[in-house]
Amino acid sequence: MNTYVPKAVQEALDTARLRGMRKKSRLRVMADNELYPVLRIWKTGFSVEAETAPMLRGLVDIYEGARHLSQCLIVASEEDGGEMRYEFKRSTLASDKAPLDFYKSPDAPAGLIPFDQSQGKI
Repeated sequence: MNTYVPKAVQEALDTARLRGMRKKSRLRVMADNELYPVLRIWKTGFSVEAETAPMLRGLVDIYEGARHLSQCLIVASEEDGGEMRYEFKRSTLASDKAPLDFYKSPDAPAGLIPFDQSQGKI
């Protein structure tokens, strides 16, 4: 069965679909100090609205609201149905702490309180 959908109807359906995806997603991609809404994200990439975002390339940051999720190196993949898809070349999860360069024992004390033996006080 072949179904023919007029071009105007297809464009209206694509616009409604993109508007719905834009409202649902809290994800944003930051490139060149500009934020663009992410429509969808998957393991190897993400998509943004083709009309609003310029051709992105290189190092970008992905945010969920104000929380920094990851820093990614991206390359444009394809445009389909008003969405521009990008693939990750590298994706590094963001952390709020610096990585340790030594092993920290799980039973290590949280801090050190100095003890003055001459006075017998802490």
